[in-house]
Amino acid sequence: MRDIEKSYRLDGKPALVVGAGNGIGRAIAQAFAGAGAVVACLDVEENRAAETARTIVGAGGSAHAIRCDVASETSVAEAVASAIAAIGAPRVLVNGAALHDPSGTIVEITPQWWNAVIAVNLTGAYLVSRAVIPRMAAAGGGSIIHIASQMGRVGAPGRAAYTATKGALIQLAKTMALDHAKDRIRVNTLSPGAIETRRLEYRWGDMEKAREMSAPLHPIGRLGQPDEIALAALYLASDASAFMTGSDLLIDGGYTAI
Repeated sequence: MRDIEKSYRLDGKPALVVGAGNGIGRAIAQAFAGAGAVVACLDVEENRAAETARTIVGAGGSAHAIRCDVASETSVAEAVASAIAAIGAPRVLVNGAALHDPSGTIVEITPQWWNAVIAVNLTGAYLVSRAVIPRMAAAGGGSIIHIASQMGRVGAPGRAAYTATKGALIQLAKTMALDHAKDRIRVNTLSPGAIETRRLEYRWGDMEKAREMSAPLHPIGRLGQPDEIALAALYLASDASAFMTGSDLLIDGGYTAI
């Protein structure tokens, strides 16, 4: 029988969290550090990544903040190299960068916005994974987690670019899981429902409006909290999910059950 508590620990494991500056990414970085990981907090907003790292260090954990623009191959290469120099070869990678995309049909969304959303949400995960996988494999393997969405399984009016990227991440994880099983690398997606973050405030204007509009779409009767997604990410990162790869872990308050 496995030691249940130990199965969820990440003691001493280097973990790279992309999008760690706020919301779900910050909560994941904090949860990983709380489970013993040494965390590299990557974000295009370096000041927010630094704030996340400070909260981790202040709580007795180990973290480093690094600026990374996932839409830039050069920035990704430099950030991953800096992360490896600071914490060692990642045994856990979370790809959580996502653009604040505008609403609109494909006729209304400009090609510039479409390309920007694809570049951050999807190509960013490709670029970071591509930079990390050789070092992760050489270190003995690990876990890669793409943050997708319940919108990767269902449609949403005016969200063509977003839903397309999130559905693509789910498929990307499946193929990566097959390609890199030989490297002892597991690859899964984590799909949250509506979570109370800055991103939701951006879309609805404020959190009160977000709750009014989005909570009724979730049978559980409320929006999710970043910590609830972070605990799911900890499961995927840890040995507790050692037999899980190529899967999508849906934590959506029942949104897609309707």
